Amino acid sequence: MASSNVYADLPNGRKIPILGLGTWNSKQGLLKTAVMSAIDVGYRHIDCAYDYQNYGEVGEGIRAKIAEGKVTREDIFYTDKLWCTFHHPDDVEPACRHTIEKTGLEYIDLWLMHWPMAFKRGDAQYPTDDKGNYFCEDIDYTETWKAMEKVYEKGLVRAIGVSNLPLEWLQRVLDVSKVPIANLQVELHPYLTQVELVEFCKSKGITVTAYSPLGSPNSPDLDTNRSVPIDDPVVVEMAKKKGKTPAQILIRFQMQRGINVVPKSTNATRIAENFESYNFELTEGEMAELLSLNKNMRFVKYHESFNSPLHPFSPENMKK
Repeated sequence: MASSNVYADLPNGRKIPILGLGTWNSKQGLLKTAVMSAIDVGYRHIDCAYDYQNYGEVGEGIRAKIAEGKVTREDIFYTDKLWCTFHHPDDVEPACRHTIEKTGLEYIDLWLMHWPMAFKRGDAQYPTDDKGNYFCEDIDYTETWKAMEKVYEKGLVRAIGVSNLPLEWLQRVLDVSKVPIANLQVELHPYLTQVELVEFCKSKGITVTAYSPLGSPNSPDLDTNRSVPIDDPVVVEMAKKKGKTPAQILIRFQMQRGINVVPKSTNATRIAENFESYNFELTEGEMAELLSLNKNMRFVKYHESFNSPLHPFSPENMKK
């Protein structure tokens, strides 16, 4: 079993465990036990979001382990994300306070803006028209960022960052930021390596977290005819050669790139296997082989909001 976590330094002096448990698209009713199992194995970083609608259950699992004396609140690094319906500056702080109350965790360690586009304000998580497209509003994400900075200054969150921003869009936040951008969370795997973006973040002192590191085989945006990295013959053969699982290969790949990684699972065996990614290394040749698989293939798109001019991966914006 892996003996301890490895941490990356955030720009404000705090530290983030480079391996975390992802919770997106996890079945309701299984997460409390999964979080508890992860903490027992050694995980200290749990990644969640308002959009996942399971943060209450995640909080229950963390609080149960705190009550047992297994960990303290300070031992746990909890990441959550501001949802698109709360981008109006007046809604940002109430959204944060709601998450803290629902999880029962007193504060959020890292709070990210989940996407740059804003959805219609209100109670509907996905405000949708009769064609299935989301109603979007004209709220610039830099204004949302400024409101997040105020939440940070009040001590409700220990660090703030962004998610799903291309390089040029990230620069716009850097241009207005008074609080350092602690983290950028983006889709990363061998089919989408985003080398330029990763190196840019490193040059600015921004840590990077990889979501969907296995290729998001269950993504609703996935074309059923497309392969995913976890099934790629190169990955499968490398895993066989090293006596590891394909998931461990893909997790270790990100670790050795200097990237945090949050693979999701509710299976106790897989959760433990993924934590063992700390315990081996890929050679330079193996790293190069995995990097060579890049196809600029994105699995998570949220195509229902392509109508927003601030959707980073809409066909129109991808042409620019």
